[in-house]
Amino acid sequence: MDRILLAHGSGGRLMHTLIEECFAPAFDLGQLCDCAILNTAAGRLAFTTDSFVVSPLFFDGGDIGTLAVNGTVNDLSVSGAKPLYLSAGFIIEEGFLVSHLAKIVQSMSKAAAVAGIKIVTGDTKVVEKGKADGIFINTSGIGLLPEGIDISPVKIKTSDVVIISGGIGNHGACIMAGRNGLSFTPPLKSDTRALNALVKEMLLCTKNIHFMRDPTRGGVATTLKEAATASGLCIKIKEQCLPIENQVRGLCDLLGLDPLYIANEGILIAIVNACDAPGLLEKMNRHPDGSNAAIIGEVLPAPSGVVILETAQGGKRIIEMLTNDQLPRIC
Repeated sequence: MDRILLAHGSGGRLMHTLIEECFAPAFDLGQLCDCAILNTAAGRLAFTTDSFVVSPLFFDGGDIGTLAVNGTVNDLSVSGAKPLYLSAGFIIEEGFLVSHLAKIVQSMSKAAAVAGIKIVTGDTKVVEKGKADGIFINTSGIGLLPEGIDISPVKIKTSDVVIISGGIGNHGACIMAGRNGLSFTPPLKSDTRALNALVKEMLLCTKNIHFMRDPTRGGVATTLKEAATASGLCIKIKEQCLPIENQVRGLCDLLGLDPLYIANEGILIAIVNACDAPGLLEKMNRHPDGSNAAIIGEVLPAPSGVVILETAQGGKRIIEMLTNDQLPRIC
Protein backbone atom coordinates (compact mmCIF):
# COMPACT_ATOMS: atom_id res chain seq x y z
CA MET A 1 0.00 0.00 0.00
CA ASP A 2 1.64 3.23 -1.14
CA ARG A 3 -0.94 5.84 -0.10
CA ILE A 4 -2.59 6.84 3.17
CA LEU A 5 -6.23 5.77 3.49
CA LEU A 6 -8.94 7.08 5.80
CA ALA A 7 -8.66 3.79 7.68
CA HIS A 8 -5.08 4.70 8.66
CA GLY A 9 -6.68 7.24 11.03
CA SER A 10 -9.33 4.93 12.49
CA GLY A 11 -7.36 3.75 15.52
CA GLY A 12 -7.59 0.19 14.23
CA ARG A 13 -5.25 -2.32 12.60
CA LEU A 14 -4.02 -0.08 9.77
CA MET A 15 -3.16 2.74 12.18
CA HIS A 16 -1.23 0.33 14.40
CA THR A 17 0.68 -0.92 11.37
CA LEU A 18 1.48 2.66 10.31
CA ILE A 19 2.76 3.56 13.78
CA GLU A 20 4.82 0.40 14.14
CA GLU A 21 6.37 0.55 10.64
CA CYS A 22 6.70 4.31 10.03
CA PHE A 23 6.77 6.30 13.28
CA ALA A 24 8.13 3.93 15.94
CA PRO A 25 11.48 3.21 14.15
CA ALA A 26 12.12 6.96 13.76
CA PHE A 27 10.87 8.32 17.09
CA ASP A 28 11.35 7.45 20.80
CA LEU A 29 7.76 6.31 21.36
CA GLY A 30 8.27 3.88 24.27
CA GLN A 31 5.38 1.46 24.93
CA LEU A 32 3.03 3.03 22.32
CA CYS A 33 0.51 4.03 24.98
CA ASP A 34 -1.66 7.17 24.98
CA CYS A 35 1.02 9.00 27.02
CA ALA A 36 4.79 9.10 27.19
CA ILE A 37 6.03 8.73 30.78
CA LEU A 38 9.07 10.96 31.35
CA ASN A 39 11.43 10.58 34.30
CA THR A 40 12.67 14.00 35.41
CA ALA A 41 14.43 15.38 38.46
CA ALA A 42 11.07 16.80 39.60
CA GLY A 43 9.31 13.43 39.30
CA ARG A 44 7.53 11.40 36.64
CA LEU A 45 5.60 13.38 34.03
CA ALA A 46 2.99 12.16 31.56
CA PHE A 47 2.97 13.90 28.17
CA THR A 48 0.47 13.43 25.36
CA THR A 49 -0.84 15.09 22.20
CA ASP A 50 -3.91 14.61 20.01
CA SER A 51 -5.60 16.28 17.04
CA PHE A 52 -9.33 16.74 16.56
CA VAL A 53 -11.03 16.89 13.14
CA VAL A 54 -14.60 15.88 14.02
CA SER A 55 -17.47 16.51 11.60
CA PRO A 56 -19.92 18.02 12.41
CA LEU A 57 -18.15 20.54 14.66
CA PHE A 58 -21.20 20.92 16.93
CA PHE A 59 -23.23 17.94 18.15
CA ASP A 60 -25.55 16.91 21.00
CA GLY A 61 -23.51 16.87 24.18
CA GLY A 62 -20.56 18.98 23.01
CA ASP A 63 -18.45 20.31 20.17
CA ILE A 64 -14.92 20.03 18.83
CA GLY A 65 -13.68 22.24 21.69
CA THR A 66 -14.99 20.04 24.48
CA LEU A 67 -13.65 16.97 22.66
CA ALA A 68 -10.19 18.53 22.36
CA VAL A 69 -9.90 19.29 26.06
CA ASN A 70 -11.59 16.14 27.41
CA GLY A 71 -9.73 13.85 25.02
CA THR A 72 -6.33 15.03 26.13
CA VAL A 73 -7.32 15.13 29.82
CA ASN A 74 -8.46 11.53 29.49
CA ASP A 75 -5.26 10.37 27.78
CA LEU A 76 -3.34 11.74 30.77
CA SER A 77 -5.82 10.41 33.33
CA VAL A 78 -5.83 6.78 32.20
CA SER A 79 -2.06 6.70 32.65
CA GLY A 80 -2.75 7.52 36.31
CA ALA A 81 -1.44 11.08 36.00
CA LYS A 82 -2.99 14.23 37.43
CA PRO A 83 -3.56 16.52 34.38
CA LEU A 84 -1.98 19.95 34.86
CA TYR A 85 -1.54 22.00 31.68
CA LEU A 86 -2.71 21.99 28.05
CA SER A 87 -1.63 23.68 24.85
CA ALA A 88 -4.09 24.38 22.04
CA GLY A 89 -3.19 24.74 18.36
CA PHE A 90 -5.80 25.87 15.81
CA ILE A 91 -5.79 25.42 12.03
CA ILE A 92 -8.64 27.56 10.74
CA GLU A 93 -9.99 27.74 7.18
CA GLU A 94 -10.40 31.18 5.62
CA GLY A 95 -14.05 32.25 5.91
CA PHE A 96 -14.76 30.38 9.16
CA LEU A 97 -17.27 32.29 11.30
CA VAL A 98 -15.72 34.19 14.19
CA SER A 99 -18.88 33.49 16.22
CA HIS A 100 -18.28 29.74 15.81
CA LEU A 101 -14.66 30.11 16.86
CA ALA A 102 -15.74 32.07 19.96
CA LYS A 103 -18.27 29.36 20.84
CA ILE A 104 -15.63 26.63 20.50
CA VAL A 105 -13.11 28.58 22.59
CA GLN A 106 -15.70 29.12 25.33
CA SER A 107 -16.44 25.40 25.31
CA MET A 108 -12.75 24.71 25.78
CA SER A 109 -12.57 27.18 28.65
CA LYS A 110 -15.54 25.56 30.41
CA ALA A 111 -14.24 22.03 29.85
CA ALA A 112 -10.82 22.99 31.23
CA ALA A 113 -12.43 24.55 34.31
CA VAL A 114 -14.50 21.40 34.94
CA ALA A 115 -11.37 19.22 34.62
CA GLY A 116 -9.29 21.57 36.80
CA ILE A 117 -6.64 21.99 34.10
CA LYS A 118 -5.18 25.20 32.61
CA ILE A 119 -4.72 25.97 28.91
CA VAL A 120 -1.45 27.90 29.01
CA THR A 121 -0.13 28.18 25.45
CA GLY A 122 -1.24 27.78 21.87
CA ASP A 123 -0.89 28.59 18.20
CA THR A 124 -3.15 29.73 15.34
CA LYS A 125 -2.73 29.20 11.61
CA VAL A 126 -5.21 30.21 8.89
CA VAL A 127 -5.20 28.35 5.57
CA GLU A 128 -6.85 29.26 2.27
CA LYS A 129 -10.49 28.43 1.66
CA GLY A 130 -10.83 24.85 0.53
CA LYS A 131 -7.58 23.76 2.22
CA ALA A 132 -9.29 22.59 5.44
CA ASP A 133 -12.79 21.83 6.69
CA GLY A 134 -13.63 24.70 9.01
CA ILE A 135 -11.33 24.15 11.93
CA PHE A 136 -8.91 21.54 13.24
CA ILE A 137 -7.57 21.60 16.81
CA ASN A 138 -4.46 20.02 18.31
CA THR A 139 -4.11 19.79 22.08
CA SER A 140 -1.09 18.60 24.04
CA GLY A 141 -1.17 17.93 27.75
CA ILE A 142 1.20 17.36 30.62
CA GLY A 143 0.45 15.78 33.98
CA LEU A 144 2.17 14.55 37.10
CA LEU A 145 2.32 10.86 38.00
CA PRO A 146 1.99 10.22 41.76
CA GLU A 147 4.41 7.87 43.48
CA GLY A 148 3.38 4.21 43.38
CA ILE A 149 1.27 4.48 40.22
CA ASP A 150 2.43 2.15 37.45
CA ILE A 151 -0.29 1.25 34.97
CA SER A 152 0.88 -0.91 32.09
CA PRO A 153 -0.65 -3.72 30.00
CA VAL A 154 2.34 -5.94 30.80
CA LYS A 155 1.04 -6.06 34.42
CA ILE A 156 -2.22 -7.76 33.38
CA LYS A 157 -2.49 -11.18 35.04
CA THR A 158 -4.59 -14.31 34.62
CA SER A 159 -7.86 -14.10 36.64
CA ASP A 160 -7.93 -10.28 36.48
CA VAL A 161 -11.35 -8.86 35.68
CA VAL A 162 -12.36 -6.27 33.06
CA ILE A 163 -14.40 -3.25 34.17
CA ILE A 164 -16.00 -0.64 31.91
CA SER A 165 -17.10 2.68 33.38
CA GLY A 166 -20.26 3.26 31.33
CA GLY A 167 -22.37 2.67 28.26
CA ILE A 168 -20.49 2.07 25.00
CA GLY A 169 -20.84 3.70 21.60
CA ASN A 170 -22.64 6.92 22.58
CA HIS A 171 -20.21 9.39 20.97
CA GLY A 172 -19.88 7.60 17.65
CA ALA A 173 -23.61 6.91 17.48
CA CYS A 174 -24.37 10.59 18.20
CA ILE A 175 -22.05 11.76 15.40
CA MET A 176 -23.48 9.17 13.04
CA ALA A 177 -27.08 10.15 13.83
CA GLY A 178 -26.21 13.83 13.26
CA ARG A 179 -24.69 13.14 9.85
CA ASN A 180 -27.68 11.05 8.76
CA GLY A 181 -30.38 13.36 10.14
CA LEU A 182 -31.65 10.71 12.54
CA SER A 183 -33.30 11.64 15.84
CA PHE A 184 -34.17 9.61 18.91
CA THR A 185 -36.35 10.09 22.00
CA PRO A 186 -34.64 10.67 24.35
CA PRO A 187 -31.93 12.19 22.11
CA LEU A 188 -28.60 10.49 21.53
CA LYS A 189 -25.84 12.49 23.22
CA SER A 190 -22.09 12.24 23.03
CA ASP A 191 -20.52 10.90 26.21
CA THR A 192 -17.62 13.38 26.03
CA ARG A 193 -16.47 14.16 29.56
CA ALA A 194 -13.25 14.44 31.55
CA LEU A 195 -12.47 11.27 33.47
CA ASN A 196 -9.77 12.58 35.82
CA ALA A 197 -12.13 12.93 38.81
CA LEU A 198 -13.32 9.33 38.39
CA VAL A 199 -9.75 8.05 37.98
CA LYS A 200 -8.70 9.92 41.13
CA GLU A 201 -11.42 8.12 43.12
CA MET A 202 -10.41 4.78 41.60
CA LEU A 203 -6.76 5.26 42.56
CA LEU A 204 -7.80 6.20 46.10
CA CYS A 205 -9.61 2.84 46.25
CA THR A 206 -6.69 0.81 44.86
CA LYS A 207 -3.36 1.57 43.22
CA ASN A 208 -3.31 -1.98 41.89
CA ILE A 209 -4.89 -1.15 38.52
CA HIS A 210 -3.01 -3.13 35.88
CA PHE A 211 -4.44 -1.55 32.72
CA MET A 212 -6.55 1.51 32.01
CA ARG A 213 -7.48 3.06 28.68
CA ASP A 214 -10.26 5.19 27.19
CA PRO A 215 -11.61 3.31 24.15
CA THR A 216 -11.98 6.12 21.61
CA ARG A 217 -11.36 5.38 17.91
CA GLY A 218 -11.55 1.66 17.26
CA GLY A 219 -13.93 1.27 20.20
CA VAL A 220 -13.93 -1.26 23.01
CA ALA A 221 -12.96 -4.11 20.68
CA THR A 222 -9.68 -2.53 19.53
CA THR A 223 -8.71 -1.47 23.06
CA LEU A 224 -9.24 -4.97 24.44
CA LYS A 225 -7.29 -6.47 21.54
CA GLU A 226 -4.41 -4.09 22.33
CA ALA A 227 -4.48 -5.24 25.98
CA ALA A 228 -4.57 -8.93 25.04
CA THR A 229 -1.72 -8.55 22.56
CA ALA A 230 0.50 -6.55 24.94
CA SER A 231 -0.06 -8.95 27.85
CA GLY A 232 0.13 -12.18 25.84
CA LEU A 233 -3.05 -13.36 27.61
CA CYS A 234 -6.66 -13.99 26.59
CA ILE A 235 -9.53 -11.64 27.44
CA LYS A 236 -13.06 -13.03 27.50
CA ILE A 237 -16.02 -10.65 27.68
CA LYS A 238 -19.72 -11.42 27.99
CA GLU A 239 -22.13 -9.77 25.53
CA GLN A 240 -24.97 -9.69 28.04
CA CYS A 241 -22.80 -7.70 30.48
CA LEU A 242 -22.00 -4.88 28.01
CA PRO A 243 -23.82 -1.66 28.95
CA ILE A 244 -25.40 -0.35 25.72
CA GLU A 245 -28.17 2.25 25.66
CA ASN A 246 -31.27 1.36 23.67
CA GLN A 247 -30.75 4.29 21.27
CA VAL A 248 -27.19 3.15 20.48
CA ARG A 249 -28.32 -0.42 19.97
CA GLY A 250 -31.17 0.74 17.74
CA LEU A 251 -28.89 2.90 15.57
CA CYS A 252 -26.37 0.07 15.20
CA ASP A 253 -29.15 -2.36 14.22
CA LEU A 254 -30.47 0.19 11.72
CA LEU A 255 -27.09 0.81 10.06
CA GLY A 256 -25.63 -2.67 10.51
CA LEU A 257 -22.82 -1.59 12.84
CA ASP A 258 -21.20 -3.31 15.82
CA PRO A 259 -21.25 -1.16 19.01
CA LEU A 260 -17.97 -2.80 20.09
CA TYR A 261 -16.22 -0.82 17.32
CA ILE A 262 -18.02 2.51 17.82
CA ALA A 263 -15.94 5.39 19.26
CA ASN A 264 -16.38 6.59 22.84
CA GLU A 265 -15.17 9.84 24.44
CA GLY A 266 -16.16 9.52 28.09
CA ILE A 267 -15.65 5.98 29.34
CA LEU A 268 -12.66 3.91 30.40
CA ILE A 269 -11.70 0.25 30.58
CA ALA A 270 -9.81 -0.96 33.65
CA ILE A 271 -8.29 -4.40 34.16
CA VAL A 272 -7.71 -5.12 37.84
CA ASN A 273 -7.07 -7.89 40.32
CA ALA A 274 -10.27 -9.84 40.96
CA CYS A 275 -9.97 -9.27 44.71
CA ASP A 276 -10.00 -5.48 44.22
CA ALA A 277 -12.86 -5.48 41.70
CA PRO A 278 -15.96 -5.48 43.99
CA GLY A 279 -14.74 -2.54 46.09
CA LEU A 280 -13.56 -0.63 43.02
CA LEU A 281 -16.84 -1.19 41.19
CA GLU A 282 -18.81 0.02 44.21
CA LYS A 283 -16.63 3.16 44.34
CA MET A 284 -17.12 3.79 40.60
CA ASN A 285 -20.89 3.29 40.79
CA ARG A 286 -21.11 6.02 43.45
CA HIS A 287 -19.35 8.50 41.15
CA PRO A 288 -21.49 10.38 38.55
CA ASP A 289 -19.03 9.48 35.77
CA GLY A 290 -19.09 5.77 36.65
CA SER A 291 -22.67 5.14 37.77
CA ASN A 292 -23.16 2.53 35.01
CA ALA A 293 -19.80 0.84 35.53
CA ALA A 294 -19.90 -2.94 35.20
CA ILE A 295 -17.67 -5.99 35.15
CA ILE A 296 -17.75 -7.27 31.56
CA GLY A 297 -15.16 -10.02 31.48
CA GLU A 298 -12.05 -11.75 32.77
CA VAL A 299 -8.48 -12.56 31.80
CA LEU A 300 -7.61 -16.16 30.92
CA PRO A 301 -4.18 -17.76 30.41
CA ALA A 302 -4.85 -18.83 26.79
CA PRO A 303 -5.15 -18.52 23.86
CA SER A 304 -2.46 -15.85 23.86
CA GLY A 305 -3.36 -12.40 22.51
CA VAL A 306 -6.96 -13.31 21.77
CA VAL A 307 -10.21 -11.54 22.72
CA ILE A 308 -13.30 -13.74 22.90
CA LEU A 309 -16.88 -12.50 23.07
CA GLU A 310 -19.30 -14.90 24.72
CA THR A 311 -22.62 -14.12 23.02
CA ALA A 312 -25.97 -13.90 24.75
CA GLN A 313 -26.86 -17.25 23.15
CA GLY A 314 -23.77 -18.93 24.62
CA GLY A 315 -21.68 -18.93 21.42
CA LYS A 316 -18.15 -17.59 21.08
CA ARG A 317 -16.78 -14.99 18.66
CA ILE A 318 -13.18 -13.85 18.16
CA ILE A 319 -12.80 -10.07 18.42
CA GLU A 320 -10.16 -8.39 16.26
CA MET A 321 -9.00 -4.79 15.89
CA LEU A 322 -11.04 -2.46 13.70
CA THR A 323 -9.84 -3.08 10.14
CA ASN A 324 -11.74 -0.41 8.19
CA ASP A 325 -13.06 2.96 9.27
CA GLN A 326 -16.74 2.59 10.19
CA LEU A 327 -17.02 6.37 10.49
CA PRO A 328 -14.17 8.81 9.65
CA ARG A 329 -13.73 12.27 11.25
CA ILE A 330 -15.19 10.97 14.53
CA CYS A 331 -12.98 12.85 16.99
